[in-house]
Amino acid sequence: MSDSKIVHFLSGRDLLPPWPEYLQEVGFAMGCFWGAERLFWELNGVYVTMVGYQGGEMIDPDYTSLCQGHTGHAETVQVVFDPAKITLEELLAVFWESHDPTQGDRQGNDVGSQYRSAIFVETKDQAKRAQNSLQQAQVLLKAKGFGPITTKIITGAKFWLAEEYHQQYLAKNPDGYCGISGTGISCGVK
Repeated sequence: MSDSKIVHFLSGRDLLPPWPEYLQEVGFAMGCFWGAERLFWELNGVYVTMVGYQGGEMIDPDYTSLCQGHTGHAETVQVVFDPAKITLEELLAVFWESHDPTQGDRQGNDVGSQYRSAIFVETKDQAKRAQNSLQQAQVLLKAKGFGPITTKIITGAKFWLAEEYHQQYLAKNPDGYCGISGTGISCGVK
């Protein structure tokens, strides 16, 4: 994907840095990135969202290669947020509540490693906080009869911006496909 200027369809903000220094980033892979992105762009304190590919080996992947299973990347929504307005724990609660992190390489009807559950963090502090939230979510899921969480927490994986037509897809196509659905747990973070 070229680094030409692309802006968020709803906010008009740049999808590529530089952003204000006080902002933080985290990536969430939780199935199809179209529905995942919508969950986060609606939150107060989220500066900008974008979809892309993360966690694989291929340099500058594209959607065709991803769908053919050639990249090792997961469909990811990158969330740039203001920690003074929304905490990482609040974002993690949306992540855990909005998909089934016990399914491995799938989410519902979407099957393949590109649909796996993962959290892509930037710092050791974010990794520790994500691990704590994973442990709390596991307790909640076990109480509802779910198996072990398969979500991986990965530090420092490069994010590759997806093609422009994928960005804010459900805002541009309100009747578009969204396979995101949760397990019914509530992380109690608000």
